[in-house]
Amino acid sequence: MPSRRALILVENLSVPMDRRVWQESTVLRDAGWEVHVICPQGAERDTEPYALIDGVAVHRYPLRAATGGPLGYLREYSAALWRTWRLSRRVGPVDVVHACNPPDLFFLLVRGRLARGRFVFDQHDLGPELYLSRFGRGEDWLYRAVKWLERRTYRKADVVISTNESYREIALTRGGKRPEQVFVVRSAPQLDRFREVPADPGLKRGKPYLLCYLGVMGPQDGVDYALRALARLRDEQGRTDWHAAFIGDGDTYEAMIALSAELGLSDLVTFTGRLGDDGLLPYLSTADVCLAPDPLSPLNDVSTMNKIMEYMAMGRPVVSFDLREGRVSAGEAALYAPANDESAFAKLVSRLLDDPDERRRMGEIGRARVSGPLSWEHSSKALVAAYEAALKERG
Repeated sequence: MPSRRALILVENLSVPMDRRVWQESTVLRDAGWEVHVICPQGAERDTEPYALIDGVAVHRYPLRAATGGPLGYLREYSAALWRTWRLSRRVGPVDVVHACNPPDLFFLLVRGRLARGRFVFDQHDLGPELYLSRFGRGEDWLYRAVKWLERRTYRKADVVISTNESYREIALTRGGKRPEQVFVVRSAPQLDRFREVPADPGLKRGKPYLLCYLGVMGPQDGVDYALRALARLRDEQGRTDWHAAFIGDGDTYEAMIALSAELGLSDLVTFTGRLGDDGLLPYLSTADVCLAPDPLSPLNDVSTMNKIMEYMAMGRPVVSFDLREGRVSAGEAALYAPANDESAFAKLVSRLLDDPDERRRMGEIGRARVSGPLSWEHSSKALVAAYEAALKERG
């Protein structure tokens, strides 16, 4: 029987829908840990309050998504913190509390019944940069509060898990952590899940080419940039020989459907909502070009985009804006438009549509990257090492 217990806390997605958290959970399970996860319930899947899945105990609570700007998130996070604390009492004492942000609030729970647990901070997002990118309110009092919470989280953490080298550098400088306290665990797709299936020409809606966007649709994710770039692909490049599928949902989902209609793209664009693997893989297997329209911002420039990793796992070429960590991830598997330049983005899409050999070459490069130097195998070893370091940190 496992002698060590881990509790993973996540607020912004259900598990196992949160692919990174689920991958981490199964790695720890295989390393001999008894793993518990506390997370929100999903709307259509992951709806049970409790599930034991492949040996991982998942405890879920109901949570209403935020509305009404920053104050709505304060209400959401307060409710999530309270319900997480109640479920943590049910789990009982653990050896490691593994908190995934946002929000940077879970350090408040590493006391009482969880007091003997070492604290591992898994920094999925940079809270201050996320606040600036999402709300556009500048460095107001809420921004200063977010920075304070991040500082407190860094201070409390025995170990910090960073998703890339840019985040690691911030943990060392802004977070004041020692090099031996910070581990890079890159997000990487499981290649047995992201596998090519037979293409479905019907998804192209009678057009020669299919373009795909996969991911969250929030204010910082650039779906609006993608739609405007597609309008320029039609108007400036004179091309209507494509259909585009936008897969996913989020806070701006309905607004993006409205923007698509406003731009006259309704006949050229399909919004599918969130899809399971059975629905997702045919789209990615059929796609000719995949879109990564995240605009340049303090957050996006240093963040690793899961969509890019998943496109590469499927062997698909990518068009992206020129972001620092985007280049680290994709290398030559992507073409890069100047930051936020929608016309240049459209030109690169057009260029790839006309060059099947280049599409094939880029796809092969991407698949090799995620199965080699950027593979989850490397990250899983770093995760286990981070846990061992956390246990040693306080003796």
